[in-house]
Amino acid sequence: MKIHYGTALAAVALVAVHILFRMTQKFSDSLSYQNVIANYHFLPYALMLEVVLILLSVHGFNGLRVILLELKQGVAYERAINYGSIAATVALVAYGSRTILMAGMGMS
Repeated sequence: MKIHYGTALAAVALVAVHILFRMTQKFSDSLSYQNVIANYHFLPYALMLEVVLILLSVHGFNGLRVILLELKQGVAYERAINYGSIAATVALVAYGSRTILMAGMGMS
């Protein structure tokens, strides 16, 4: 449960920074294509987005794992849920990281 609490607190802090960063300009301007791509080229912000991606993925899949483990018990079931949660987290982070890298490198 400590992982769940830790990822929640860290995610709240980083999402607050993300929202504050968005508030530095008009909302419609912050959503323009050129502005969004410029954010990915700004390395500290791109790294923060990567950390947010990891934190929210771990938090979300850990929460789902806890819910599923409460529904049913059994060694094989628990092992499948644990490995499935890890695999889903890794897959989501890999795909999200790919997107961040492609946008940061100028690939469309």
